[in-house]
Amino acid sequence: MLPIVGSLIVVISVIGGFIASHGHLGALWQPFELVIIGGAAFGAFVTSNSAHVVKETLKSCVSILKGPKYKRQHYLAILSLLYALLNKMRKDGLMSMEDHVENPEKSDIFSQYPEVLADHHLIEFISDCLRLMIGGNMNPHELEPLLELELETHHEDALAPAHALTKASDALPGFGIVAAVLGIVITMGALDGPVNEIGEHVAAALVGTFLGILLAYGFVGPLAAALEARVREDSHALECVKAGLLASLRGYNPMVAVEFARKSLNYKMRPAFVELETHLKGKR
Repeated sequence: MLPIVGSLIVVISVIGGFIASHGHLGALWQPFELVIIGGAAFGAFVTSNSAHVVKETLKSCVSILKGPKYKRQHYLAILSLLYALLNKMRKDGLMSMEDHVENPEKSDIFSQYPEVLADHHLIEFISDCLRLMIGGNMNPHELEPLLELELETHHEDALAPAHALTKASDALPGFGIVAAVLGIVITMGALDGPVNEIGEHVAAALVGTFLGILLAYGFVGPLAAALEARVREDSHALECVKAGLLASLRGYNPMVAVEFARKSLNYKMRPAFVELETHLKGKR
């Protein structure tokens, strides 16, 4: 919702200021300039990125309007799932987790948390971590760098759409200049015409530069920054799982290990200790 509000503020401020300065709104309506700038920028965007990145960028631009992927109740479910898994491991041993890890969809533990089970990447990360703990015989110092590497790889993949949009934003002012130059070429061909017609051509050329800069700094650039912030925010779920599992591997009991996980969360999304404890008691 905020991206829409921000974009409306940009449009109202720019157009409103132009009209208040006695500008003629019709002069800004140059659809062919927009075709040149937008089409060239999109073509360069497609050329410079893989099909996967193009697809993910379009999906990310739509998803940014839906708000954060993980809300407070999601983190509460993740922490509760961690507690249930670690409690099972503590009571019945690591090998008791093998069936749950191999078939999370059929697990009576995972199935209690459908909002977590629906997240393929998160379930895969949890399962892989538990699989290493079960069969790898690894100590925390060996497992932590491996998890850090996986999180770094996941983070880079998730940031690809934001980086692609940033590059497109950087190119837009240049394509605005291209549209302006083409407008000047048209103007030079109309020098023997009426003065008002020459003025219209010059205005159209200048609008090309204006549109390139406005699209870059008013829309595409901020959208790329919003996508990057969303990736950082969504990565807290994986960081939370990592902290809880490493704490368990270091020998802490399930409740303390889950507290490690809870403390790793952003304070705005972090469930209160009493809230989490009450939720766990209700589950039990």
